[in-house]
Order: sequence, then structure tokens, then C-alpha cells
Amino acid sequence: MFSYKSRILAVSIGSMLTLASCNAQDGDKSATPPAVSSAAIATVNGVPISQARFNFLLQLSQQQGQPDSPEARKNLREKLITEEIVAQEALKKGMDKSADVLTQIDLARQTILIRTYLQDFIKNNPLSDDALKAEYEKIKSQMGDKEYHARHILVEKEAEAKDIIAKLKKGEKFEKLAEKSKDPGSKVKGGDLGWAAPANFVPEFSAAMTKLKKGQYTTEPVKSQFGWHIIKLEDSRMLQAPPFDEVKQNLRQRAQQQQIDKMISDLRAKAKVEEKTEAAADKK
Repeated sequence: MFSYKSRILAVSIGSMLTLASCNAQDGDKSATPPAVSSAAIATVNGVPISQARFNFLLQLSQQQGQPDSPEARKNLREKLITEEIVAQEALKKGMDKSADVLTQIDLARQTILIRTYLQDFIKNNPLSDDALKAEYEKIKSQMGDKEYHARHILVEKEAEAKDIIAKLKKGEKFEKLAEKSKDPGSKVKGGDLGWAAPANFVPEFSAAMTKLKKGQYTTEPVKSQFGWHIIKLEDSRMLQAPPFDEVKQNLRQRAQQQQIDKMISDLRAKAKVEEKTEAAADKK
């Protein structure tokens, strides 16, 4: 249950989009020389550490905000040399033959492939500002022009809700009775839900809340999929939507996630998938 601003700003981006934007740090760290020869920044026991690997990691560090400097380059060089030394020792012990290690390498390879594919997909399916503005206006219209500061008490049974309403009518404090609520997020705050637009609540809750006047509470229990509510309206005000430029990036991420979800759904629909039980897979 959020306000309009937090709904836009706190967009939840799924794991696939996160995967597309995260840094490629799962690269090959084994002591095996690269398949294609290239300039080397150093050799360790005759094994070259490629300039390409050095450049790649240097670029990643800069993308993460690390400044380029002779000291940073020296530290990266030393890090790669140390990693190569340790990796060679692991190879001597045959750790590259371990089933667990081979599985991890396979997973790392797949992760990099997926990330690269998603990055390419995003690059080739750009979102225009006009499309984002249209989505912005759509969300604004859905949220309405007012937001409400409400409290609620949520209980399992209607009889419990009626009992709480009876106590309210006798003068007991809403905040105190909210301790009986089964909503863990609001019960510790006297049932306070903060400021939110009606669209952030389930329809039954919104319909009852918007009929209340400041200071009033529902005299009949309100049923929703979560249980029975007693709602109190603390106040209402005109909704001030954040400027488009302030939420543009979050809107872009939200739209990109929707694009990715659809693309994956389409790929899944075309794929031939034969699921097997764990027992059957273990016998292979």
C-alpha cells in the first residue's frame, strides 16, 4: 500500500532485468590460456594473462565509479597475477575435474550468455520518451487526483471486526485496538498506512475509505481477500504527482521488464520442454 510517488519510484524490477544490467564478473578465472592469442600484461609460470582480460576488468571498475589511475592499474595487475597463481594451484590439485566445479562453470557460462542476450535485446528494442510519457499519463489517470491517509485494523472473522467497532463506539482508541490487527506492517504503528492513492488498495478497501470523512471510521466491517477491515480516515489531500523527468528512469526499467517478460513468454511458448521428475533425472 503505497502513495503514487512511491509506487512509481519503487518499481520492482525482476531478476531477468537485474541480470541484464549487472556487471559481468562471472568470467573465466581459470589458468587456461585464451583460445585466441593476444598481448599479455604478464605471464605466470609460462601462462599469459591477456591484455583483453585486463582491459575488460578495468572498464568494469570504471563503470562502477572507480577512477582510472596508475595505482588502480597496478592493483588490478597484481590482483590478476595473484588469481592466476592460485588458479594454477587449483588445477594442479585437479579441482577443475570436480563435478561441483564443472557445474559452477556451466552455470557461470549460462549466466553470461543470458545477460549478454538480454543486454542485446534491450539495445535493439529502445523505448522512446513518447512511449514513456504515455505510460506516465496512464498511471496518473489510474491513480486519480486525491490520496488518503488511513488506518486500518485487519482481523480474520467478521465477528471480531464487529466487536472492535463496538469498542470504538464506546470510546476506545483506534490505535490501541490496532494491536489486534493481523497486518504486521501497520499494527505496530496504530494501524497507520500512511498516504496512498485509492488505486494502491484492493477495490473493497478503496471504496469504503473514499466514502469516509476526516476522522470517521467504518461502522460496518469491510471484507476483502485479506480478511475483515475496520478503516479510519485521518485525512485526504490533492495528489501531487512527481514530474516525469523524476520518474523517467524507473518507468523505463518497468517498461523494459515488461518487454523482457513478453519476450521470454514468447520463447517459452515456442520451446519444446520435456519435464522430468528428480528421480528420473538422477538415474541419467
